[in-house]
Formats: sequence, C-alpha cells, structure tokens
Amino acid sequence: MNLKREECTGHWPVHFCLRGLMIAAAAMAIVAPSPVAAEQRAPVTASQTPASGQSIADFYRARNNYPLWLSPTAGDAPQQLIALLRSANLDGLYPDKYHADALQQGLDQALAEKNPKKQAEAKDSAERALSDAFVSYVDDLVHDPNIGILYVDAGLRPKPPSPLVTLLNAAAAGSLSEYVRTLGWMNPYYGELRQALANHEYADDHQRQLIALNLERTRALPAGKQRYVLVNAAQQRLYMFEGGKMVDSMVVVVGKPKYPTPLITAYIRFASLNPYWYVPTDLAAERIAPNVVKRGQRYLDDLGYQVMSDWDENAELVDPKSIDWKGVADGKVEVRIRQLPGPHNSMGRMKFMFPNEAGVYLHDNPERELFTEASRLYSGGCVRLEDAARLGRWLFGYDLDWEVAGTEQRVPMPSLVPVYITYLTALPEGSSIAFYDDVYGRDATRLATTSSAAQDGVATTGTR
Repeated sequence: MNLKREECTGHWPVHFCLRGLMIAAAAMAIVAPSPVAAEQRAPVTASQTPASGQSIADFYRARNNYPLWLSPTAGDAPQQLIALLRSANLDGLYPDKYHADALQQGLDQALAEKNPKKQAEAKDSAERALSDAFVSYVDDLVHDPNIGILYVDAGLRPKPPSPLVTLLNAAAAGSLSEYVRTLGWMNPYYGELRQALANHEYADDHQRQLIALNLERTRALPAGKQRYVLVNAAQQRLYMFEGGKMVDSMVVVVGKPKYPTPLITAYIRFASLNPYWYVPTDLAAERIAPNVVKRGQRYLDDLGYQVMSDWDENAELVDPKSIDWKGVADGKVEVRIRQLPGPHNSMGRMKFMFPNEAGVYLHDNPERELFTEASRLYSGGCVRLEDAARLGRWLFGYDLDWEVAGTEQRVPMPSLVPVYITYLTALPEGSSIAFYDDVYGRDATRLATTSSAAQDGVATTGTR
C-alpha cells in the first residue's frame, strides 16, 4: 500500500478512520465477563499449563530447589504478596481465587514448626504455594485492558510471561520485597495508582473512580527498563523513558475534541525529513478552500499548496483554476492537495512514522504559539511536537539534518522504539495524584457504561 494513503493527512485522514475506531472502542468497553461466571470457573494454576520447560517446577529444578520466598534475603516479601492478594479487588480481580488465608496459615505453620523434617516439608509446601499464587496473580494482571487500543505491532500487546519467566524476573530483582510491594512486573504508574487506591488518596468517590479507571489503562504500558515514548493525550505531553526512568518530556498538541487522538501502540520505524503535507479532504474544505475563494490562487502559491490528480506515486499536478473552490468549501467537491516542504509546511521539518490505519504520527509544526497554550487541542488527530529535533536526537542518537536532506527523505530507526499513545486523566505526580480534564469525554462514557453495567449485574473491569 502507498504510505501516503496511510498517513495522518492522506487520502484516508485520521478523522474518518477514528469514527470506526471509536465505535469499536465503545463496543469493547461494554463486553466483559460476568463476575459470577468468572467466580464459578475453576482456576487453572499456571504451573499446570505452561509450555515445556517453562513451569514453576522448572524454576525450582534449575535452582536445586533453593527457595525464593523463604530465602534469607526475601525479607517480608511473603507478607507483601499476601497483602496484595487480599486486596486483589483493587485490580478488578477476585481475592478468593488466590486463597490468601491458606497461604498465611501455611506460612505460619512452616515458621512455627520445630521438628526439622516437618519444618522442611512445611516450608517447601508454603514456598510452592506462594509461587503458584504469585504466578496466577501476575498472569491475571498482565493483559490487554480492552479499551480500544490500536496495536499496530502485535508483539506490543500485553501478554503474561510464562511461570518460569515470572519467577526468574522476581528472583533477579534487587529486593524481592520491594519488587512485590511496587508490583515491579507492571508499569510503575500501575503500582503507584494502585497504592493510591489502597491508601485512599482521593478526595471523593469520583476521584476514586477516576484512579481505578486509569489504573486499568496503565495495564497497556510497558514494564522494565526499555526505551519508549509515551504520549498522554489527556495531559497533552510526551515523555521519553529509558532505564526505567523518565529522562525527558515536552508539551505536544493533540487532536481537537471532534478529531480525538486515538489510543495507539506501535514501533516508530523511521523519520521523514522535509515531508509533504497531504491535506485531508475535510481540512481542504474547512481551511484551504475558503481562503482560495477569498484570495484566489495566490493563497495556494504563497503557502506552497499543490492540487494533485490522486495520491499515487505518479500523480500529476492539476491546474487550480479547474477546481470549483466554492464547491470544495461547501463539501460538494473533493480535492486532493499537498503542501511542499518549507517554512509554512504544517508537518514542519520532520515527522516520526509508525504507519497505522488511523493515520497518526508524531511531527514538527511551525505554529509555535500553540505550544504555549494551556490547552493544546488543535490538531486533526496527529501529535505535534514542541521540539521535534530533540526527540529525533534522543531516538537516533544524533541530530537529524533536514537542511541537507531531500524531500521526504526517509531515515530508518537504528533500533525500533515503541510509542504508546494513551489517555491518562489521573497520573502519579510526586507524592500525590494529578487529575486532568476529560478532554475527549472518554472517562464520562466509560463511567456511564460501568454504572449501567453494574445496575445490570455485569462486570466491566478486568475480572478474571
């Protein structure tokens, strides 16, 4: 497929693609398992189902049965785990599934037993039970939150690790107790929001609901120390993460409420220097045609606009005089326009591409005054960058020199970096939770759906 037809401002602009995505998201928002059905379903322990060589037994076999939870360095990790399991309702899960009381009883018995042989047996039993519960809990936590995210690259969809990997990651943590307390296998935002719920760090029930709602959204974000870009459309800000920490950030401009920036997860694959702007037909009618009617062809010439026959590679230029511009402005005539690279180009000097069906990407922008606004909801769905050159330097490790580049010169990424475009209206900020306006009405829609489903006795959180 011609990439021009996939771009934010190509033949199928983001505005039209988003309508289908929003309908799909709304449908997915109300499809959830019944809590009764989930409760009645007999839980299958992870140790019974993994692929060969990936089970809990394989973990212990590889370490000659050396304990994880009852090792001298484990600290209070068992108690931290039991506390998490008792409060699994905060995760939208059923605490009873994990048998926390039995775990505590087995742990107490193992520690109290005086007979060496019986103590060894009790400790082994308690150790395996804790691992089984932990693996089951991690398996339930790590999943796609089913909120209408477009996963361009399937490998970025959240998927629980095998029991072996789950336990190896825990064993590799600097402090097992801290790893469990902070839910180190999840994105840090998840652990902090969950802690806020557990500690009642909210002013009222509405804030509690917002924290819970955003907790679910953070399931889609990565854990670990890999490099990634996070765009929070609700906050209109972009973050760069590396080594498990935020290393830089910048303000961005995102879609207008009528053209909301969608939820997308994808790998950034290349930069395009000195790009054309392929104007969506609705923006051509809304922004360009009225100015042509008023000022004539000079408006097109001054800003570098060209009328094209189509979006094919061999498209021909069309004489603007042959176009019924009033018909375009009235929405009766469709026209294809591109803008040449230059100081007026709406893409600026570079854009960062992760080709997707919604036609969204990150790009430079010459309208610098927009970045000083408190509310930055001006785009047609794409993400405009406060400092595209700085992001490029971080992504590529060197400055992208657009001045010597050709038109739409593609620069492949040296290594793929994922971008997560999300919508967090409650976000950890220092020692508190910051709340952001529901600029796209997604919270209101979700909470209304949750309330309606609750009245019907249907769960809308991730009950598993």
